[in-house]
Amino acid sequence: MLSVFPNTHPLFLHPDKNEEQDSDFSSVNRSEIPSAPRTRAVAALRMKQIALDNQGHTIRRLRAQLATERRGLATTKKELEDTQVALEASHMCHQKFQARIHEAEDSMQAQHLIIEALVEEKDRLLQTIQGLQEENNAPAPFDDEWEDEPEEE
Repeated sequence: MLSVFPNTHPLFLHPDKNEEQDSDFSSVNRSEIPSAPRTRAVAALRMKQIALDNQGHTIRRLRAQLATERRGLATTKKELEDTQVALEASHMCHQKFQARIHEAEDSMQAQHLIIEALVEEKDRLLQTIQGLQEENNAPAPFDDEWEDEPEEE
C-alpha cells in the first residue's frame, strides 16, 4: 500500500523534484511510472467526471422531487377547485334557504296581521250583537261555554 502523505502519493510525484521520492520506487521500472503531468491530468479529468456524475445524479434527484411536487400541487389544485365548487354550491343553497326563511317569516307576519284583523272583527261583531240584543231586550249573549245537553233515551 502506498503512503498518502503530502508529496509521496504517486499522483503527486515529480521526477525532477528530489531523489528521496525515487527511493520509494526503486524496485519499479521508471518507464512503468506515468509522468506526473499526465497523471495529474488523468486525475483531474477523473475528478471532473466524478463531479459531473454527482451533478447528474443531483439533477435527476431534483427533477424527480420537482415532478413529485408538481403532482402534489396538481392534486392540491384539484382539491381546491372541488372545494371551491362545493363552497359555491353551499353558498347558493344557503341563499335559497335564506329566501325560504324570509318567505316563511313574511307569510307568518301576514298571517299574524290577518289573525289580529279577524280578532278585531270578531270583537266588533260581538259588540254589535250585544248592542242589538240590548236594544231588543234579548237574552244574554252566548258566552262561548258549551253545555252538554242531556241525552234522550
